[in-house]
Amino acid sequence: MAGKGPDWDGLLKWSLSHSDGTNTARELSEEDRRWFMEAMQEQSIDVVKRMEEITLVMKTPEHVLESQGVGSQDIEDMLDELQEHVESIDMANDLHSIGGLVPLLDYLKNANAGIRAKAAEVVTTIVQNNPKSQQLVMEASGMKPLFSNFTSDPDVVVRTKALGAISSLIRNNKPGIAAFRLANGYAALRDALSTDYVRFQRKAINLVEYLLLENHSDRGIILELGFPRILMHLASSQDAEVREAALRGLLKLSREDSSMFETSYVEEGFKLKKILEERIKGFSEMSTEDLAAARDERQLVDSLWRSCYNQPSSLGEKGLLVLPGDDATPPDIASMHFQPALRGAFAVNQKPDAKPSCEEKETPLLLGPGP
Repeated sequence: MAGKGPDWDGLLKWSLSHSDGTNTARELSEEDRRWFMEAMQEQSIDVVKRMEEITLVMKTPEHVLESQGVGSQDIEDMLDELQEHVESIDMANDLHSIGGLVPLLDYLKNANAGIRAKAAEVVTTIVQNNPKSQQLVMEASGMKPLFSNFTSDPDVVVRTKALGAISSLIRNNKPGIAAFRLANGYAALRDALSTDYVRFQRKAINLVEYLLLENHSDRGIILELGFPRILMHLASSQDAEVREAALRGLLKLSREDSSMFETSYVEEGFKLKKILEERIKGFSEMSTEDLAAARDERQLVDSLWRSCYNQPSSLGEKGLLVLPGDDATPPDIASMHFQPALRGAFAVNQKPDAKPSCEEKETPLLLGPGP
């Protein structure tokens, strides 16, 4: 097979012939085993080779690429392909060894917003559930351009993609969390939650929720920066995901000090009881189908009411807390979202790797540097 591409048609036919259920399993012959391993090894070599070609293009000066007809859309297509390759943890880690990580991080500073956003997506894939690549990105000072894009990029999509990359970079990564805190990350998250872009809000509030779970000592910072008031405002968001995340954050804070919502954060109509009453009223006006879909939110509202006011909410007496299609016992919202450290660590270890995309894309024509 040397010098030729993998015989994928032959490999498919061979696989089907040995797994169609018509024959009992048999031991592979040595010839079949060699052929199969050679096909798979050659495909791995081809991916590395392709990543090296992409790295060469990323290192090529922009004016040289432009002179050869390579535009910003070509670069974005190339980064799309690279993202597919680095969905494999081994390939993600190999990107640094072939010299591709630093030029990828340089794309975070590209003049084109689409390229900046796509580069952040690739970084997200590389560092997700991957401690080695998290360390490599930190050592390459990748946090700096990501944080800059998150806080000050004029394009909100770029800001959102950068925040997504930061979230994956610092998850279960103590040095990453420390760097984020040192850069005044909580204040940046507060500003992100105050925008009107829902996707940006989602990523910000999910990161706040994670940080609240992982760093109990940061509660003082959260309170000082006014997060409870912002979370109360977001509990009335039109977006269900934002509402639920805000309610989870409020529940976490209330379990530590329920009296805070009756003393420090009652100004400007954000009193928690009024907000929860509005949500209960909203539930009573929902269709049966929508009410069933809002099950988690109903449980969160009731749990938060119980935590703050030491009594059940009116959801129970209205027949809105447990519906006929629900389980007999309401789920334990607190245990689901506020796990003990041991359970949380176990859950992290059980996370599956990201699923690779099976969509075939045409390999873009990439030109190397001129003579």
